[in-house]
Amino acid sequence: MKKLKDLLKILGPGIITGAADDDPSGIATYSQTGAQFGYGQLWTAIFMLPLQTAVQEVSARIGAVTGRGIAAVVRDHYSKTVLYAVVLLVLIANTINIGADIGAMAAATNLIIPVPFVILTLLFTALMLILEIFTSYKVYSKILKYLCLSLLAYPLTLFIVKQPWMTILKATFIPHIEFNFQFLFIIIGVLGTTISPYMFFWQASEETEEERVDHLLKKDGKPRINWHFIKDLRIDTFLGMVVSEIATWAIIVVAATVLNSHGVTNIKTASDAAAALQPLVKTFPNSGFVAKLIFGVGIVGLGLLSVPVLAGSGAYAFSEAVKWREGLNLKLKRAHGFYGVITIATLIGLLINFIGINPFQALVFTAVINGVVAVPLIFIIFLIGNNSKIMGKYKSGWLSNMFVLITFIGMGLAAIGMFLTLGK
Repeated sequence: MKKLKDLLKILGPGIITGAADDDPSGIATYSQTGAQFGYGQLWTAIFMLPLQTAVQEVSARIGAVTGRGIAAVVRDHYSKTVLYAVVLLVLIANTINIGADIGAMAAATNLIIPVPFVILTLLFTALMLILEIFTSYKVYSKILKYLCLSLLAYPLTLFIVKQPWMTILKATFIPHIEFNFQFLFIIIGVLGTTISPYMFFWQASEETEEERVDHLLKKDGKPRINWHFIKDLRIDTFLGMVVSEIATWAIIVVAATVLNSHGVTNIKTASDAAAALQPLVKTFPNSGFVAKLIFGVGIVGLGLLSVPVLAGSGAYAFSEAVKWREGLNLKLKRAHGFYGVITIATLIGLLINFIGINPFQALVFTAVINGVVAVPLIFIIFLIGNNSKIMGKYKSGWLSNMFVLITFIGMGLAAIGMFLTLGK
């Protein structure tokens, strides 16, 4: 019992980031790949785990070692051109992602409660801004941890449906690749929603938030840490990414078994996506509605988790770049600029929902955008992690470097392949 309590104390930015990774964009993208290609891309879940873990561990370590977010480190050690490019890429990708997630939350809720889409988007936007701006970091981080439980619906469905386990195991460990635009487009979406830019910046900045809360920062701003601290950080990050990939794997399997095997290969609406959970509640008199209810709760819960993470990571990046006060531990009156960026990014995201884009199809396109944007950002993180002047004795080792470079090259080649096959 004591070991479990000790483990729970370790959990923090890593587990929250891992759960936020399976945001509405992630659920839509994984559901689409399962519906469209069956078990054909199931191998991505297990192959992405070491890559995702490596990138997030470097990001977290940068924040923990320097006591600052990634944008602040780039500002102090690299050119302004690099800094502005980094911040611009993060803000664009995050804002589009926010818009798609808000729309998906409203569409999923509309399956259960017949409230107009516009009113729901406004309500969710207001709720998330209030939570992020007016609650303390300690309270807010606890709320985020509880929202992680929203991921349980898919693993539960996984073991209720009769599965072709030998086929699934083979597809999990043996890669299947098709060199055509449709396949590579979804692969980039899967990579982009899993190894996503906002996660890099969020976890680095949240490590510094944890240090502030625990009074680990010295007067000069440098943290008091040791290898035991780094070990706990790695455990937290690894467990968070394991949770993320288990959910990813379960969503793809469920969508492949329930949707693809019954001829549903294209998810256009929230109702289409919710149908994957119907076997979980088939004994209920109105199983269709109950499936939509569970799906809606999951999408809303993960949206409430991920949208503030998206807005917050963008605000950290921008505020660090221009040397504004930043941090969720600060009151509004002490960090107007930081909370202003959160508010503006969230409101622009809200407006994206009123230009006639299908909210669920937008989620997949958002994931693809993240997959392309992540490539140069991963290289920047690689450079920082290997900079002795910045990281000192905590700089990246050979194993970390190997996996981060594999991620950079793999995602880069996938993006190039997607563009080369465009129109084919």
